[in-house]
Amino acid sequence: MKKAMDIKTFKNKFTFKHHAYGGIKSYQSPNLSLTHDASVAQFNLSSGDGTLTAVLQVTLASRNPNDRIGVYYDRVDAFALYKAQQVTATTALPPGYQGHNDVTVWSPYLYGAAVPLGPYLADALSQDQNAGYILLYIRVIGSLRWKVGTWISGHYHLQVNCPVFLTVDSGRSHGGDPSTPYLRFQHMTACSVDV
Repeated sequence: MKKAMDIKTFKNKFTFKHHAYGGIKSYQSPNLSLTHDASVAQFNLSSGDGTLTAVLQVTLASRNPNDRIGVYYDRVDAFALYKAQQVTATTALPPGYQGHNDVTVWSPYLYGAAVPLGPYLADALSQDQNAGYILLYIRVIGSLRWKVGTWISGHYHLQVNCPVFLTVDSGRSHGGDPSTPYLRFQHMTACSVDV
């Protein structure tokens, strides 16, 4: 198995390529963000057994800010977290190549069916719902490679963390059932990207 080079070797490789490809001085990690095109189809906390069933659709936009460096997304997965506990299954996003200054958009559904929450988490989620807001994190993990001219790097780990605020609309409910509150994405902040 080919071992990925460390970041120092990677930067040295780019310094070498500076001469061969005219002007590459540094690279930037992809910019990932959540767009406002997101929805909550289901978000039900069962008070009896402390399980959560959730169906969310999010839209992630990834922009490659580099002028001469391409990105291969070999594996990209997304899921939702509540207070560091994964509350949806991992959803695989399509792999692919992203050229210089290109934008890639993914719109996955994130599903969690009767996910058991620890007693303190179920209580915290219930309190957040009663307060009218819930803070979730959309996490993206994966593996990418950089491409400069004909040179392609080894694999690098990608980790993205996107906080999202859900608000509870007490005047509405899903499917007319008052026990299932209507939630919507209220505010999305910048995602942190670590490569």
